Amino acid sequence: MRSTTPASAPQHRPSQQRRRRTGRGWPAVAAAALAAAGVAVAVQPSDGAAAPSAPGYRQEDLRRDTDVLHALGITGVQARVTTASGRDLAATAGVAVAGTNRPVPRDGYFRMASTGKALMATVVLQLADEGKLSLEDTVDRRLPGVIDGNGNDGRQITVRQLLQNTSGLHDDLPGFDTPQEYYRHRYDTYTPEQIVARAMEHHPDFRPGTGWSYSNTGYVVLGMIVEKGAGRPWQEEVGSRILKPLGMDHTYLPGATPTLRPPHADGYQVFASGERTDVTEQIVPDLGGYVSTTADVNRFFQGLLGGRLLSGARIAEMRDTVPVDKRVEAFWPGGRYGLGLVNRPLTCGGSYWSHEGGEAGYITLNGATDDGGRTVTVSMSTSFNDPDATLRQHKAASDLVDRALCDTSGNGRGK
Repeated sequence: MRSTTPASAPQHRPSQQRRRRTGRGWPAVAAAALAAAGVAVAVQPSDGAAAPSAPGYRQEDLRRDTDVLHALGITGVQARVTTASGRDLAATAGVAVAGTNRPVPRDGYFRMASTGKALMATVVLQLADEGKLSLEDTVDRRLPGVIDGNGNDGRQITVRQLLQNTSGLHDDLPGFDTPQEYYRHRYDTYTPEQIVARAMEHHPDFRPGTGWSYSNTGYVVLGMIVEKGAGRPWQEEVGSRILKPLGMDHTYLPGATPTLRPPHADGYQVFASGERTDVTEQIVPDLGGYVSTTADVNRFFQGLLGGRLLSGARIAEMRDTVPVDKRVEAFWPGGRYGLGLVNRPLTCGGSYWSHEGGEAGYITLNGATDDGGRTVTVSMSTSFNDPDATLRQHKAASDLVDRALCDTSGNGRGK
């Protein structure tokens, strides 16, 4: 992860006291907010009770489901369903810019945030297949002395544990809690070493391999390991191994550029004060900073699960899952975490694979069937600090993903 501040941007010294409570690492941050607010976290998937058989998921169903999300106070929504035949359904709701009638682009750019973890995991597994690293390597073997202090020990943490969020590494990411902090810190940049150093100021959440906790820091460490193993920046590995082979021509890292390419919907953060602030312009640390489109995200999951990127044995390893913690399960009912992939149950039976992402102003949910034959991505251009609103947003978007993958209209439960 290499970020540099553009010459035109204000220069700020990164604060070691601020923690990012908006956006980055959204499932974990939002779950913590729910716990702090005393909000119940037992959210169950819809049951599969008998219901009249329904026709397949159609354009009008997708349009209805995006309208439901817009009605929750989300400024703009875009969603796309892609099938094995190549037939796409696409729908939008709301507006691209608050206070205007400008429509949301049907395939606009957005910050994909933690969906980038699935890209990183794929690269790590490819390097393991080539013998350039092992999933059982310790961090200390690859990065001597980087994980050390306050009970953190790189000799005890493996690459596999980093991938699966079972390393125990604590997150202390920079961020902003108010509009004033956003304007003050939106151009701040951080090296991977600075982010890891923040985590080292804390004791680990648990001993490696004895629990589960969402760790963005762990994936920052993975990027450093990839660079050591491959001998070049991890961004180049993602580009040559994933983006180029799959034709993901609309997925890129903006680096020092704080804006998004057109077309895009602006991203808004609703802070605890209730203020809705345009937070589109900011510099995001690289792994979380990928910008993409709904078509490209669907293309990635199709390629990954369809066997174009990994051997069958490595995909099986990727799908070896463990339960998530109770706070995150509020957002992923029945969810389990593999190596950079999330597994969640479908109301029509079976399960699907995904990795959602959240950055200030942009929340993305996605999902794919086992073989990648049917994929869906929904991008929302508003994120909330309010835990109740966050949970409602996530539940409604999850319902959209479920119906689209089950190929059921809103009048039935499974097909």
